[in-house]
Amino acid sequence: MESPLHQFEVKKLIPLYLGNVDVSFTNSALFMMLATLLALAFFWAGTFRPTLVPKRLQSFVELSYEFVANLLEENVGDKGRRYLPFVASLFFFILFGNLLGMLPYAFTFTSQLILTFGLAAIVFIVVLLIGIFTHGFKFLKMFMPDGAPLLMAPILIPIEMISYLSRPVSLSVRLFANLMAGHTMLKVFALFTISLGIFGLSTIILNSVLIGFEFLVAFLQAYVFTVLTCLYLNDAIHLH
Repeated sequence: MESPLHQFEVKKLIPLYLGNVDVSFTNSALFMMLATLLALAFFWAGTFRPTLVPKRLQSFVELSYEFVANLLEENVGDKGRRYLPFVASLFFFILFGNLLGMLPYAFTFTSQLILTFGLAAIVFIVVLLIGIFTHGFKFLKMFMPDGAPLLMAPILIPIEMISYLSRPVSLSVRLFANLMAGHTMLKVFALFTISLGIFGLSTIILNSVLIGFEFLVAFLQAYVFTVLTCLYLNDAIHLH
């Protein structure tokens, strides 16, 4: 039987090279494109010929939009509305990527650390630029908590900077680790069921519960990534 980690292997589908640089089209790139297209198709189908009394799909799309919009408003306030396209894009890209990974023989690109770190790095850079353009040099005040004695600055500032710079690491590892661990667990239990033969029928209920739990994790990890992005935006806008 193949290793449970075999499902995370990045495979070249179309080998491409620019000189010595490998830019091959991989299964990871394929499923990233599919996740993007599915998200676009979801919103297009729900908003195509909208009606005053929304039908089921239109209602679901509107509720999904309002969910992210309310999440942003609750954590950032009115000033966060302008960043809704950015936050919503992150949420639905991660969500559809997680859900696609639940399909048999699919590839879960959110289980790749380099990709989750790339998403976290984008969030980090965008939030940093927003803070600098909004407050200028005053943005540096966030590294010195209000009310703290000036004598504590040599200690507090390095601690705050390390904490701030660790954000993309914690944000990326959280998403990567949960998706990788969940899919590995599912594969281990599935292989165990197959190895039991006819006696493996007794574990089907357990496998079904685990699959349902993994669908919940797929949503929760997209939600957590989005909430933390909103909190980082709030810090940059309001200097908390």
